[in-house]
Amino acid sequence: MSNSPTPSLINAGPWWRDLTSYHWFVFAMASMAWLFDCFDQQIFILYRGDALKNLLPPGTDPTEVKKFGGYATSIFVAGWATGGLIFGSMGDKFGRAKMLAVTVLLYSVFTGLSALSRGWVDFAIFRFITGLGVGGVFGLAVALVADTLPDRSRTGALGMLQALSAIGNIMAGLMSMWIGSLIKAGSMNPDTAWKWAFLMGAIPAFLCVFIQFRLKEPEKWRKAHADSKLSGKVMGSYRSLLGEARWRRPALLGMMLCISGVIGLWGIGFFSPELVGDVISNSLRAKGVAETAIASEASHWKGVNSIVQNLGAFFGMVAFAWFAQRTGRKPAFAIAFIGAMIATWGYFEYFNGVKDIWMSAVMGFFQLALFGGFAIYLPELFPTRLRSTGTSFCYNVGRFIAASGPFTMGVLLQSLAKGATTPEEKLEAFRETCQWMSLIFLVGLIALFFLKETKDKPLPED
Repeated sequence: MSNSPTPSLINAGPWWRDLTSYHWFVFAMASMAWLFDCFDQQIFILYRGDALKNLLPPGTDPTEVKKFGGYATSIFVAGWATGGLIFGSMGDKFGRAKMLAVTVLLYSVFTGLSALSRGWVDFAIFRFITGLGVGGVFGLAVALVADTLPDRSRTGALGMLQALSAIGNIMAGLMSMWIGSLIKAGSMNPDTAWKWAFLMGAIPAFLCVFIQFRLKEPEKWRKAHADSKLSGKVMGSYRSLLGEARWRRPALLGMMLCISGVIGLWGIGFFSPELVGDVISNSLRAKGVAETAIASEASHWKGVNSIVQNLGAFFGMVAFAWFAQRTGRKPAFAIAFIGAMIATWGYFEYFNGVKDIWMSAVMGFFQLALFGGFAIYLPELFPTRLRSTGTSFCYNVGRFIAASGPFTMGVLLQSLAKGATTPEEKLEAFRETCQWMSLIFLVGLIALFFLKETKDKPLPED
C-alpha cells in the first residue's frame, strides 16, 4: 500500500463542503451521543462531593469525603473501561449505529438512577453501570463518523465532534449555576440539590436514543462484514488486534498515549471544582458568612469554573484539529502534552480566588486538546474490521490503569494531609498532591516518540 497522500485528503476547502444531508445527520447523532455523555460526566464531577457529603455518615471529615470522591471516580472510570472493551468489540461485530443507541440508553438511565442512591455503596454501583455506557460511546461514535463521512472531511469532523463535547460540559456548568441560584433563593435544599442534577442529566440523553435508531450502518462496515465471512478474518476480535504484530504495536502504544491524558484529566484536571469550592468556601467562612450562603456561592463558582474550563477545552480541541491537519498529529500531541503539564502544575499552585478563574481555561485548553487528538488519531491506526475495537482498546483499556489515578490521589492526599488540622493546611496538601500527579503527562510524550505519523495517509486496511 502506498504511503503517498491521496488527493481526497488534500483538496482545498472546508471539511464540511462535501457533506450530504445524511452525512450531517450521522455527524449530529454521533456528536449528540458524545455531548450528552460528557454532560452526564460533568454532572458527576460537579456534584460527587455534595452527593458523598450526604451519603456518608454525618460529620465525615472533608478529607475523607475527597478520598471517597476519588474512590467513586475510580469505580466510574473502571466501568468506563469495561464498557469500552465490551461495546467497542460489539460495534465491529454487530454495527456501530445499533450499539451506539444501546450505550446512550444505558448511561442515561443509570445517571438518573444515581439520584436514588441511599448510601455510598449503591451510588458506586450506579456509577459503575453508568460507566459501562459512557465507555462504549466514544469508540462507536468516532468509528461511525470515520467510516461514513468522506475521507477529506474526517479530521475536521472528528475534531469538531470532540470539541462539541465541551458544550455538554458547559451545559452542566450552567445547570450548576442555576441550581446555586435556587439554593440562594431558598427554593432548593442544598442537601438534595445533587439528586435533581443527576435526574436532569438523564433526560436529554434518553430522548436522543429514539432518534438514533434511524441511523444506518456505514457502507465500509457492511463491506468489511461481508468480506470477513469470505476471508475468515473476524470482526471486532481482540485476539486479532493483539495477536497480529501490525495492529498490536499501535494498540499498545496508543493505549499508553491515552493513559497519560486520561489520568491527567480524570485524576487531576477534573478535581478543579474541589479546589475552587474549597478556596471560595474558606474565604467566605473566614468572613463569617452563613453555611447556606457558602453552599450557594460555592455551587455558583464551581459552575463558572466548569464553563471557563470547557470554553478553553473547546478552543483547545479545535486548535488541535487545525494544527494536526497542517503540521501533523505528532507535533500537535507534543505541544499539548507539554502545555498540559505546565498549565496543570501552575493552576494548582497559583489559583487563589475568582480573579484567577482564567487559569481554568488555560488548563482546559491543553488537557482537552489531547482528547481532540485521540478522536482524530486513534481511528487512523486500525482497519475497518477493528476500528471500533482498536479505538476503544486504546481509549478505554488504559482506564483500568487510569482508574488508579483518583485512587492514588486519595491515598497521596491522605498522606500529605497527615497532621493538617486547619482547612488551609488541608487545602495546601490537596494542591501539592495534584502538582506531583501532573508529571503523568510525560508518559504520553514517551509513547508518542514510538508512534507513526498518519497525516494525509489513507485509513489502513488488511
